[in-house]
Amino acid sequence: MYYKNVVQNEVQRITHPSFRREQTNEEPKRRRWGSLAGCLSGMADDMGNAAHKGLQEFMGSKPFLHPLQLGLFPRTREVKPKLISPLWRPYVISPLGIVTGVELAFMAMFIALLIWSLANYLYVSFGHLHMHKQGEKIWQAKFRSVSLRLGYVGNICWAFLFFPVTRGSSLLPLLGLTSESTIKYHIWLGHVSNVLFALHTVGFVVYWGMTDQMSEMLEWSRTYVSNVAGEIAMVIAVVMWVTSFGRVRRKMFEVFFYTHHLYVLYILFYLLHVGADYLCMILPGMFLFMIDRYLRFLQSQRNARLVSARLLPCGLKYNPTSILFINIPTISKLQWHPFTVTSNSNLEPNNLSLVVKSLGSWSRKLSQQISSSVDRLQVSVEGPYGPISSHFLRHEELVLISGGSGITPFISIIREIIFQSSNPNPQIPSRILLVCAFKNSTDLAMLDLLLPFDGTPHPIPELLNLQIEAYVTREKDQPTDSEKQPAQTKRFNPAQSDRPISANLGPNAWLWLGAIIVSSFALFVVLLGVVTRFYIYPIDRNAHDGSYHYSYFVLWDVFLACAGVLAVSSAVFLVKKRRDLAEGNRVKGLEMGVSPPGSFAGEVESVPVQCVAGATNVHFGRRPDLKRILMDCGASDVGVMACGPRSLRHEVAQICSPGSAQNLHFESISFNW
Repeated sequence: MYYKNVVQNEVQRITHPSFRREQTNEEPKRRRWGSLAGCLSGMADDMGNAAHKGLQEFMGSKPFLHPLQLGLFPRTREVKPKLISPLWRPYVISPLGIVTGVELAFMAMFIALLIWSLANYLYVSFGHLHMHKQGEKIWQAKFRSVSLRLGYVGNICWAFLFFPVTRGSSLLPLLGLTSESTIKYHIWLGHVSNVLFALHTVGFVVYWGMTDQMSEMLEWSRTYVSNVAGEIAMVIAVVMWVTSFGRVRRKMFEVFFYTHHLYVLYILFYLLHVGADYLCMILPGMFLFMIDRYLRFLQSQRNARLVSARLLPCGLKYNPTSILFINIPTISKLQWHPFTVTSNSNLEPNNLSLVVKSLGSWSRKLSQQISSSVDRLQVSVEGPYGPISSHFLRHEELVLISGGSGITPFISIIREIIFQSSNPNPQIPSRILLVCAFKNSTDLAMLDLLLPFDGTPHPIPELLNLQIEAYVTREKDQPTDSEKQPAQTKRFNPAQSDRPISANLGPNAWLWLGAIIVSSFALFVVLLGVVTRFYIYPIDRNAHDGSYHYSYFVLWDVFLACAGVLAVSSAVFLVKKRRDLAEGNRVKGLEMGVSPPGSFAGEVESVPVQCVAGATNVHFGRRPDLKRILMDCGASDVGVMACGPRSLRHEVAQICSPGSAQNLHFESISFNW
C-alpha cells in the first residue's frame, strides 16, 4: 500500500503541467524518472521477497529457485561501455596526422618488407659482386649495388601506388575504405618512392663521377635499361613531388593540379627505364587505375542537367558522405574538384545537391557565373563515390563535430537518419548531437540545408532526438534582422542534350567492373601472345645485331594493355548507354515553376531553418568545449565523426585516443589527415 501511494504521487507530479515547464535537460529528467523507477524497483523487491517467503513456507527445506532467478522479476543490468580495441583507436602522430593502430601496424609491416627486401638484395649482390669497369674498386662496386637496389625497393612502393586512387574500384569498398580516406596512402607511398628513386639517381651520378663514366648519363641502350629515360622520369618526378607538398598545394592548387597531370609522361619514361620485367610488378595496380580512369573519362563526357545550381539525377543510389567530382568547362576544361553530396538518395530520389563555398579562384569564378545573367551552365561529373554502408547508424549515440564547410557530409547523414526514422522499428541512434563552429553568423545559413526542401518544409520526426549546438567564433552579438541576407536560388535552363546523373556502370557496377577487368586482361594477354609470336619473335630470331630492342618490349606492353582496356570498357559503356536510351532516360524538359531561367527565386532555402530552430542553440563569441561535450556522452557506444580544419579533427582525435573515454568511436572525414 505504501508503494502504491508513492507511485501515484510520483506519476501525478511528473504529468503535472508545471513539470513540463521545467528545464528539459538530460540530468533533471534522469533524476525525476529515476525516483519513479526506484519506487517500482522497491515494489518488485518486496514482491520478490514475499514470493520467496511464501515458497519457503510451502516447500519447507526443499531446494528452490528465487523468483529473480526464474526471471519473474528481471534484474537491473548495468550497462557497460563497449570497449574499443587499441588497434582501432585514433592516434595523432606528427607528421602522419590521424592514424589508427591498424594503420600503424600495416605501416610497420610495410617498412619491414622494404628493409627485408633491401637486405636480401644486398646479401645476394655482395655475394656475387660484378665489376663493371676494369680497375674498379670493391667499395665502388658495392656503392653501385646499393644505389641499384634502392631503385628496386622503390619499385615495391610503385606496386601499391595506384590502388588508393582507383575511385571506382570495388577493391576499396571490400576493405571498408573510401576514395578520400585512402588518398593519404597514395601520398605516403609517393613520398617514400620518390626518396628511394632520388637516392638511386644521385647514387648512380656519384658512381659515374667516381669511375669516370659520366658519358653513361646519355646512354639509351638497345639491350639494357635506358639511363636517359630514367633521368627524364626523375626530373618529372621532382616537379610533381615538390608541387605536391601541403603548403604548395594549398597556396597554388592549380600549379599542383596541372603538374600532377605529368604522371602520364612519368609512367612512360619510368617503364622505359625499368623494362618489361618490372612492369609485371606494378601491372595489377596500374591496370586497375587505367580501367578506372578511362571509365571516369567516359562518364565525364556527358553533360549533367543543372537547375537551381543543383545537379538533378534520376534513380541514382548513393550513401551519405559520398563525394562528386565536377568540371565546368567555362571555368577550366581540365580541373575537376570534389564536393560532398548533401542530399539523400532515399529522401530525395530526384535531387542531388552539392555545397560549394567560395574560397579559391575556381569557386569564386563559379560564384560569379551563378550570380551573372547566364541562363545555362554546362557541368560534367564523375561519381558519386562513397562508403558501401551507413555504418553510423549502428551507434547508440552520434556526435557530429564540424568546422566551417565541414558540415556538408553531416547534412547527408542527418537526412539519412530522418529517412530511417520514418521506417517501422528504425535502427537509428537514440540521440544525435551536431556541434558546428562557424567564423561568421552568415555561415549559419548552412543549417538551412539540414532538411530537404521540395516545396514544402519537412518537420523533424518526433522519434529523432536531434540537438544542434552552433558556435559563431568571431562575432559576440546576434545580428539584427536587417543585417541578415536571405539565401536565393537561381533557375537555369538545361539543354535537351543534357542527361541525368547516373552511376557509371549502373546498379550492378561491381559485376560490370569485374567483367571489364577479366575481359580486358584476357584480351591483353591474347594480343601480347599474338604480337610476340608473329611479330617480335621473327625479328628477334633474325636480328643481326643481337636481339629485339629492349625499350620496344615495354612500348608494346603498354600499348596492348591500353588497347585492351579501351576496347572492352568502350564496348560495355556503349551497351549501357543504349539501354539507358531505350529506357527513356534522356531529358525531355523540366517544369521550372513561376521563375524564368536566369532569375532568382527568392528566399527558397530559408524555409527549412524554421523547422530546426527549436532544436538549435546558437552561441556567439566562443568556441565549443569539445572535451566536455564528448565526456558528457554517457552512452555505451558513441560514434564521433569530425570534419573540418585539421586542428579541429586532431583535437577530437586526441580526446578519443587511448587513455580517454572508452565508449567513443572516432572517424575523420577529410581528404587530408
